[in-house]
Amino acid sequence: MFLKRKKINLLFVGLILFLFACKSILLKTEDKNEAALKGFIPAPADNPLTDKKIALGEKLFFDKRLSKDGTVSCANCHSPQKAFCDNLITSRGIMGQATERNSPSILNAAFLPTVMFDAHLKTLELQVIVPLQEATEMGHNMKDLIPILRAIPEYQRAAKEIFNRDFDAYVLTRSIASFERSLLSLNSRYDQYKKGNKTILSKSEKRGMRLFMNELQCISCHTAPNFTNYKAENNGLYAEYGEDKGRFRIHLDSNDIGKFKVPSLRNIALTYPYMHDGSLKTLEDVINHYASGGAKHKNKHPSIKPFVISSEDKRCLTAFLGSLTDTSYLSRFR
Repeated sequence: MFLKRKKINLLFVGLILFLFACKSILLKTEDKNEAALKGFIPAPADNPLTDKKIALGEKLFFDKRLSKDGTVSCANCHSPQKAFCDNLITSRGIMGQATERNSPSILNAAFLPTVMFDAHLKTLELQVIVPLQEATEMGHNMKDLIPILRAIPEYQRAAKEIFNRDFDAYVLTRSIASFERSLLSLNSRYDQYKKGNKTILSKSEKRGMRLFMNELQCISCHTAPNFTNYKAENNGLYAEYGEDKGRFRIHLDSNDIGKFKVPSLRNIALTYPYMHDGSLKTLEDVINHYASGGAKHKNKHPSIKPFVISSEDKRCLTAFLGSLTDTSYLSRFR
């Protein structure tokens, strides 16, 4: 597509070469398959990305017929207009039921080595099954759901065309996972700053960046470029954890009590409230939590220690976190 342009200035050529080198690019809708085939978006060998597969996954993602009572789609908890979360303390499923946890954004999910707050599922294909069958979320049984979706001519035709098989759980999970992998948010003002636009961040944002990267060492867990280390950690949110003990429920290992996957901070200004249980309403609340050193717990990450921060530096740190916002993906859903 780019090669068809006869006149490209040297600056633009440099930008393209940089994007190729770091294997990240802001995709236009019509470019996503081309970029995926060039390796910009990680995808399993048994589920390569194609435009048609992504399009089918998008329709399924927004289809409320995937829920048992026909009232909830994947987009209820992961809305494009809310950075693919829902801004609720904990999400709401069928019959208005409260779910167990706060919904994380799924932007840039293609780069996750594990998914879910327990950091235990290795693919998005596996993750798709969880909310579909969770009683408080979409509440369906796959054996009941598949015949319903197969009876929809549009879905059955697409399954035959794309996968050469009847619509089944394989088609469902591979299609939705492909759509989720196409959801990229990689062109924030911070990204533009790193690409060479040194004037795009304000003085306050640059001060906040220094605090984040150097003085406070937030980057030890929220590592650039995706601002997460992808691990499950205990951040000292509670001294005692109640019913939800985090990753502990996967292996029943007491060393995992209170450990939840470190979230990406990309678009963090839009994905409030915070923590696995939505217990912190604002970014200032989050900063105050870490400044306090958190609650005492034997599994708390050793880097979480009390620190002193002025009101002005809180403002600067919050401003920097705001520079990680990139909503260009919204153009796909207007």
